[in-house]
Amino acid sequence: MTTDPSVLWEESLPGGSIWSHVFKRGTAVRLIDTMGGANVSVLFYNADNFVERYNMPDTLKCQHTAHLTTGHCLYSDMGRVLASITHDSVGWHDPLVGFSNRASVLAQYGEGPYQTLRNGWHTNAHDLIAVELAKYGMNERDFTASVNLFSKVVVEDSGAFRYVPDHSAAGSTVELRSDMNTLMIFCTCPHPMAPASEWAPKPVGLAIKSVPLPGADDACRLSRPENGRGFTLTERYFL
Repeated sequence: MTTDPSVLWEESLPGGSIWSHVFKRGTAVRLIDTMGGANVSVLFYNADNFVERYNMPDTLKCQHTAHLTTGHCLYSDMGRVLASITHDSVGWHDPLVGFSNRASVLAQYGEGPYQTLRNGWHTNAHDLIAVELAKYGMNERDFTASVNLFSKVVVEDSGAFRYVPDHSAAGSTVELRSDMNTLMIFCTCPHPMAPASEWAPKPVGLAIKSVPLPGADDACRLSRPENGRGFTLTERYFL
């Protein structure tokens, strides 16, 4: 347990599990890849209006990138900043590929029923996220693109995706600041492109922190001119 007074809550998420929380504006979440090789698929929604949610195309094109790291913002479909990456020891997170489903897990890992494996059964991100969304009155129509933290996928010149194994070492960390009241859904199922044949999803540590609101000199605000406009729209929303 940390002695940092800014830490409000700590949690350990097992591999192959689901967890969600409404992060208030002025809080952040730090995720720790405790064993190395973790994947965390995260979905983002405006907690005060679920109709507004993460927009992957706008996030990438306005920041001229195909991956996410420190200084990048996660935009909603209304041009506001839902969250921003204020710390990242990994350097590259995948916003492109999405998450696993029942068919992909079955094809890669084979049958893994709960009746046989109990808590080690073969879960999949699609079904876990659908159940989690239902807790907030949403359903499959409310699925969005995910950000796959701790995973690296390179886009080749041909347009093909290439997964990079062993990208995240044990102890790697990434911190997401909540710039709105943001519902975040975290799923720790393996990345759908990870070339494994044995089901062994990795756990992650999680800490919720109290953090200052972004000021005029905030690194995420200044990383691109578009981000300055995004933060202005966000701040106007809270007037």
